[in-house]
Amino acid sequence: MKGATAPPAARPSVHVSIDVPELEAGLRFYGEVFGFVETARPFPTMAILDANNVSVCMHEKAAGSRSSSAGTEQRRYQRHWTPVHLDLHVEDFDAVLHKVRARGGKIEDEFRAQGPRPAAFCSDPFGNGFCVIGEATVAD
Repeated sequence: MKGATAPPAARPSVHVSIDVPELEAGLRFYGEVFGFVETARPFPTMAILDANNVSVCMHEKAAGSRSSSAGTEQRRYQRHWTPVHLDLHVEDFDAVLHKVRARGGKIEDEFRAQGPRPAAFCSDPFGNGFCVIGEATVAD
């Protein structure tokens, strides 16, 4: 409900988790493309990353492993779609898209004139989708 907010102590702290088949490869991609910095390694298959204004928990999980004991869905690292994804707002849109491609990710769609900001629908080398959002365009 707009305008009705719980006090900060009553709201959860939000972190994002990204599953990858190889932790080191995931750390390289997100570090080289977006500058995420590893701050902790609680155990060998999990790293905590500082992504500027959010913490990312990166987990190494094998392809084919079950997503939970209650579900039947298995992890797969081919391109997949989910309605929950990251929107990464960047200053240099073209430079970031170049890095995505150079580090093994894909640019699936680019929108440069359809809204106030350029946007690209992308995926990492592991099939996880995300959007890159550039700075607001300036009218001539």
